[in-house]
Amino acid sequence: MMINMPTSSKNKPVIIGFPFDDNSSYMKGAALAPPLIREALYSKSSNLWSETGIDLKQESILTDAGDLKFSSDSNSFDEIEKSITKLLNGNFIPVSLGGDHSITYPIIKAFNKKYPEIHILHLDAHPDLYNELEGNRDSHACPFARIMENGLAKRITQIGIRTINGQQKKQAEKFGVEVIDMMSWKDCRPLEFKAPVYISIDIDVLDPAFAPGVSHCEPGGLSTRQLITYIQNVSAPKIIGADIVEFNPKRDESGITAIVCAKILKETIAKIVSLSG
Repeated sequence: MMINMPTSSKNKPVIIGFPFDDNSSYMKGAALAPPLIREALYSKSSNLWSETGIDLKQESILTDAGDLKFSSDSNSFDEIEKSITKLLNGNFIPVSLGGDHSITYPIIKAFNKKYPEIHILHLDAHPDLYNELEGNRDSHACPFARIMENGLAKRITQIGIRTINGQQKKQAEKFGVEVIDMMSWKDCRPLEFKAPVYISIDIDVLDPAFAPGVSHCEPGGLSTRQLITYIQNVSAPKIIGADIVEFNPKRDESGITAIVCAKILKETIAKIVSLSG
């Protein structure tokens, strides 16, 4: 395991990439995403000011730990968990770039040690609550089942869901997951949390018209504007971390999805900063 450990600074967001898609079903490619999201974030075609007036270019606001270099002889989930633990011990606020959605499970394992009362805001087309998929309990379709069955989060609120099936409905009921599917969705409803919040963003929560570079396109999703507004309107004591996952550059011929991911990253970090005092 190797990351670029930045100098400790209390409540400072840090970007870390996990180029990992071993648990993707149907199509690989999400492991290629982290450097392309960074390239779009730092592109001269835009700037690092958020819509809310925060300049992420300031060294006091944001730092970057680079991408995790996985060891060939180690457990990848263990390496992800250890890298997040290291950043949390340095008093950073990790913002992770995937990679497939399976990375959220070891990330939350690390967070739970410091924040046992986590509330997760999960934005996705899919609930990712399968007990297993194609014999793989670590599949990117299973992370929130693993999180809840191990008691790693107190509450999960899912927004954007539009593919839930019978098995996953039962899982949601079993674990008490709040599912706000797109049929029941109300435009930019207030999101209020009383405990520390972790935000997990699968970029396919967006309608593929806005983000075509995903493996599992599901029409009928949020617009980019709606997703940004949701993030900006989160009400919580603080946001302790976030991830952006499932961008697949192999499906992103125009490069627009990388730009969208960078925009979501910028606004998410700005929201974290605004709640950090």
